[in-house]
Order: sequence, then structure tokens, then C-alpha cells
Amino acid sequence: MSEWLRVADDGRLVLTLHVQPGARKTEFAGLHGDALKLRLAAPPVEGKANLALVRFIADALKLPVAAITLKSGHTARRKVLEVRGARPEAAACLAQPSSTTRPATSVIVTLPFIMQPVH
Repeated sequence: MSEWLRVADDGRLVLTLHVQPGARKTEFAGLHGDALKLRLAAPPVEGKANLALVRFIADALKLPVAAITLKSGHTARRKVLEVRGARPEAAACLAQPSSTTRPATSVIVTLPFIMQPVH
């Protein structure tokens, strides 16, 4: 498991993110030290970037927004999110190099296909 993605004893996922607000488009941007870097089109004003972050992660993991909690980093670039109801494999795909992006005006996210082993 990556440093940016941890699984709590009760199955919750803990994501460590480095967020760059005010970007041209919202997209995952690879790793940044021990965090997953995410560019957000939303400005860092009045919580807009935090709300966009939670919505983007919820969309990417196909979860309701209520399943995502911002645990720390409300006013910082380094943020820790808690995710309930997602499989670690689905979250790990967020760091895969791909074109997982979302234009600022769209709500559609394309995720890479997850291969399941055949037994």
C-alpha cells in the first residue's frame, strides 16, 4: 500500500493529498512526496477548493459526498481525507498514470479499468 493511502482497522481509507487550488483543470497529478497530488480548478476562497476536493474524490470513487470527510488541512495544501465505503484497490487506482481529469464545468470522471484476478 502507498504512503498516501492507508486502511484503518475498521476499513476506512485515509488519503493524504497535496492540493493545488486554482489550477486550469481538476485532475490527479501523480505523487508529491508521501502524498497524492491533485490539481483543483476551484479557487482557495471561502472553502470552495475543499468542497470541490470532496466532490471530486467522491465522484472518482463513485461514492456519495457524505462518505468523504476532510479530517485535517482545512486551510493548507496538505490535506487528510477519510473515506468510508471504498475498496483500497479503487482508491489506489487514483495514482495510476492516466487521463483521469475533469474539466471545471463537467461532472464526468473517467477511471482506469480495474482488473480482477481470475481464480
